[in-house]
Amino acid sequence: MSIRVAVADDQELVRSGFSMILEAQPDIEVVAEAGDGAQAVAAVLRHGPDVVLLDIRMPGMDGIEAARRVCAQSSCRVIMLTTFDHDEYVYEALYAGASGFLLKDVRRDDLVHAVRVVAAGDSLLAPSVTRRLVADVVRRRRTESDAPDVSPSERLAVLTAREEETLRLLARGLSNAEIAASFVVSDHTVKTHVSNVLSKLGLRDRVQAVICAYETGLVVPGG
Repeated sequence: MSIRVAVADDQELVRSGFSMILEAQPDIEVVAEAGDGAQAVAAVLRHGPDVVLLDIRMPGMDGIEAARRVCAQSSCRVIMLTTFDHDEYVYEALYAGASGFLLKDVRRDDLVHAVRVVAAGDSLLAPSVTRRLVADVVRRRRTESDAPDVSPSERLAVLTAREEETLRLLARGLSNAEIAASFVVSDHTVKTHVSNVLSKLGLRDRVQAVICAYETGLVVPGG
């Protein structure tokens, strides 16, 4: 079954270029294109794609608000598109529920890989720039916000020791296969641990799990 994708970008050449690359894949179908955030949300609700590519900077409703609405109103997973790897809006995109982000000059193969990874329920955590952004957003939130109502230790208390270690390894960027090798268990067992971590902590995906690991101090930036 094909992966259904929507592409939203206010630059027609970028939008059509990404669509052409994805349409050339036998397992991917572009079901909609949009030129702004409002159109993107409407397209997701109408066509029900598995993944939507959202440009962060769009006129009217920007990609951040569009991501927030898409994640709240559908099961569609979001990949944000940005021009700069230090774009401050990426921080908000992660909190809006995005499963990762790509630079607009992404290589053809990396674009296709990203769509397949996110459609499969994983997140774009491997690139070092993503881990840096996650660490930065946590530092910013800790500086700007008041002390949380629930302490970090209380928040993680719902996890078993193995689930907590799974979260720690997720935050370090390990794949399921790498975690399985570390634990000397099957991939299926690791998937169960990951699912339990997300469910118990009320998290949408692995990106939010990584943010949680930093916020609670389970993993420290640069550690």
